[in-house]
Amino acid sequence: MTHQAVPDSTRDRIVAAATAEFARHGIAGARIARIAKGAKTSTERVYAYFAGGKDDLYRSVATQELAAIAEATRLDPTDLPGYAGRLFDYYTAHPERYRLTAWSRLELGDAERDADDPMRKSAARKTEQVRQAQQAGLVDPAWDPMDILVIVSQIAMTWANLPDIPIPDGMDRDTFLAARREAIITAVERLFPTTPARETDGTTCPC
Repeated sequence: MTHQAVPDSTRDRIVAAATAEFARHGIAGARIARIAKGAKTSTERVYAYFAGGKDDLYRSVATQELAAIAEATRLDPTDLPGYAGRLFDYYTAHPERYRLTAWSRLELGDAERDADDPMRKSAARKTEQVRQAQQAGLVDPAWDPMDILVIVSQIAMTWANLPDIPIPDGMDRDTFLAARREAIITAVERLFPTTPARETDGTTCPC
């Protein structure tokens, strides 16, 4: 009989507390003592799991968060408007996750990111997906793949970056957000029109 691994609840609590800490205070402002308190454990226990302290914790949190984003948003280079809509939905539902990724961009420059940095690896994977779609004739090859990703992401996250914009009188929040979502999808559609997937040399898009 096979035995499934039992989740380590202490480690899970540490990662959850670290996620909240990084989202609230950034990487530099995060404190191991607060993470330990939030996880209902000791600082010694935190270091037992994450010997590298904040750096190890940040890498674990970032890896987990990027996996969650990838699962929720599903990049499809042949439907960039749809991808933008899913990004908008994700960050609207999880504003703290937007803050988490924003802190990373603010605090970690290229010089501070190594080859195993989760953000860098995620960007490289997505860039390659777009590049393959371009080679298959499914995305306009005139654009640099990285430009496509950055432009679509920034358009999709515009409203996540402006949380204090007041909702017009007489409009409820759901209606307001639906209108913003539609505007985002329209903007991306005009830049990168949806391309029906087609077969090339007997194979489908390798995205």
